Amino acid sequence: MKGTHYLLLIVTVFGVLLAATLVVRLQSPASPPRSDAWDRMPHVQAHVDHSHFFTEPFADGPSVTKACLTCHEEQGKDVLQSEHWRWKGQAVHVPGHEGTHEIGKFNLINNFCISVEANWPKCTSCHAGYGWKDQDFDFEDPTHIDCLICHDQSGGYTKGFAGNPSPGTDLLAAAKSVGRPSRTNCGMCHFNGGGGDAVKHGDLDQTMYFPTKDVDIHMGNENFQCVDCHRTEHHRIRGRSISVSVDDRDGIACTDCHDTAPHQNERLDLHARTVACQTCHIPEFAVREPTKVYWDWSQAGQDLPITDHHVYMKIKGRFRYEHRVVPEYYWFNGTADRYLKGDTIDPDKVVDINRPRGDISDPKAKIWPFKVHRGKQIYDTENKILLIPKTVGKGGYWTDFDWDKALRLAEPITGLPYSGHYGWASTAMYWPLSHMVAPKDRALQCVDCHGEGGRMDWKALGYEGDPAKRGGRARNGLLKAGLGGR
Repeated sequence: MKGTHYLLLIVTVFGVLLAATLVVRLQSPASPPRSDAWDRMPHVQAHVDHSHFFTEPFADGPSVTKACLTCHEEQGKDVLQSEHWRWKGQAVHVPGHEGTHEIGKFNLINNFCISVEANWPKCTSCHAGYGWKDQDFDFEDPTHIDCLICHDQSGGYTKGFAGNPSPGTDLLAAAKSVGRPSRTNCGMCHFNGGGGDAVKHGDLDQTMYFPTKDVDIHMGNENFQCVDCHRTEHHRIRGRSISVSVDDRDGIACTDCHDTAPHQNERLDLHARTVACQTCHIPEFAVREPTKVYWDWSQAGQDLPITDHHVYMKIKGRFRYEHRVVPEYYWFNGTADRYLKGDTIDPDKVVDINRPRGDISDPKAKIWPFKVHRGKQIYDTENKILLIPKTVGKGGYWTDFDWDKALRLAEPITGLPYSGHYGWASTAMYWPLSHMVAPKDRALQCVDCHGEGGRMDWKALGYEGDPAKRGGRARNGLLKAGLGGR
């Protein structure tokens, strides 16, 4: 009897422990222990004080650069090979096109300012160089590198026509101040991309110079600088934008610092196989300032009594801006399709200039949040191609308001044939969001996506219905191969 009593006691205790384990497991499914993201942050060395190196005023930007190159000759060579200097990347295969192509701002069409080509002096005000005013700019001359655009810490350095320093800029003070690039350096161009604050990017605008934590938790709460994530070697800055590239080479990811299973919750971590971190942690963009979401060039040239530049400008047409925008969601595997100069279009359909690649069956694809910028831009009604007008300078549209003349002036520069007949095509461009990360208590919750009224269009994403009810893509055999998602 005594032995039986002990056996029953052991079984009872084991049963209680097993039940307790199951309860804990059901209540709080756990992932592997987390590592500290701070351990993966780059070590920042103290910058050398340059204030005593320069004593005499500089005549112009290249004079500053020549002084820099006396000590930094190798760095100058590195810059000459960088995308920020050349405005195009390494040759890549572009889906739907033969061979390989070097593409970038240098030679692509977009649906905001349309193109750098034929419009250099205005567009190149953000180039990391001096004097790019036409097609003859010398990309092999290191003395035309603008070191100050990235390294000035005086707060008084600005650029103007053809990327030259604005008149009256104190170049000596700028040279004395140089240091590690800050958000102010990067933001001078990237927060104002597309011709103004918050035009191009929905998650980059001037509020990001000094954001509060509710605008961006990394920059606002932790004072991250852009180069903390966009890490740089030999002046090659990591990071990709499908507005100007189609591959995912040299990209950056949340998992550069954070674990692949960061939540200590099995269910949430399983979501991370299919849902990008940004999808839950960027519930909205244009948090403080509205961003441009629509640009209609066909309305330009009219003398309208509208003084709000967020609504209309004679030189550019009509706009629509939106504030606190809920993203659009698409599958994205890190690569994109791309419209190249001369590609024919169907003017009866929306022309996707850089649609993200990936679908529900792609194990590398995840559901990502996007800003989508839509608009109308000029095209050749006979040749069925998007056109590039000359907007800046003598004879340009912004001077003479003559589209036919602007297209004829651009034709020998761009190489695009112009039949003499033009119309307006509807286009769309896509920007995956990675900035304006919200504090964790504002991340999306289950009901934001699942259930009636959720923000996800599950059928458009390829599901039969809400996967919370019908199961994910792996369970339903929707993946081509591997276990890339749920």
